[in-house]
Amino acid sequence: MHKFIPAFILTLLITLFLISATGAPVKKKLPAKVSIDTSKIEVKKFDANAIKKYKADKDFNYTGEAVGQPSFWERFWNWLWDKFLGLFGRIPYVGPILKYLLLGLAIALLTYIIFQALGIDAAQLLRGDAKKIDLAYSESLENIHEMNFDAEIEKAISQHNFRLAVRLLYLKCLKQLSDKNLIQWQIDKTNAAYIYELADPVQKQIFGLLTRQFEYVWYGNFFIDKDTFSNINLSFQNFKNHLP
Repeated sequence: MHKFIPAFILTLLITLFLISATGAPVKKKLPAKVSIDTSKIEVKKFDANAIKKYKADKDFNYTGEAVGQPSFWERFWNWLWDKFLGLFGRIPYVGPILKYLLLGLAIALLTYIIFQALGIDAAQLLRGDAKKIDLAYSESLENIHEMNFDAEIEKAISQHNFRLAVRLLYLKCLKQLSDKNLIQWQIDKTNAAYIYELADPVQKQIFGLLTRQFEYVWYGNFFIDKDTFSNINLSFQNFKNHLP
């Protein structure tokens, strides 16, 4: 009895060891089950009439072939091009060169027509020259060293042309600055350039205000009456007190 129990225990331990060493028993893999699609298939067909309609539509013509009859203008250019090719097509490389030459001439002609419609001188534009326009006295750039400002200002006031009187006041002010070598007057200079040339901060500030008044009246086409002109005239007269 005592010999049987150790043998039984030994057998049990060996069995447990074998089970732990080999792992759990592997389950047998079942074969995959294949499902057959039994749904009904609906076969669609193209509408023959619709295809024929799209084929006849020129918007869907991607082959490059003309659809329908060419216009008279197209026939004319085709005929003209055929004549050119008949004359020069036998010479190597003349056909492509002639084609691009005619295209360039057409573009140049179209550009010229556009420039003419806009009033642009194409030759002058290529030279980079500014267009010279003859303007009336009241719109011209006067030579400040050749004008009798007092007489011209009185004339403008008598004619109630106060805008012109303001312009003459401004030009007279430029002459005063030029005579005192505070600015270098040139007929093509801008007003901002004259402001920048003034070294004295007070002169620069006051002259800047006078310049803005002049530009508002002259270039802004603002109407001014006698009283408004009197105030502007007083500002110009006071500016002389700040000159050396």
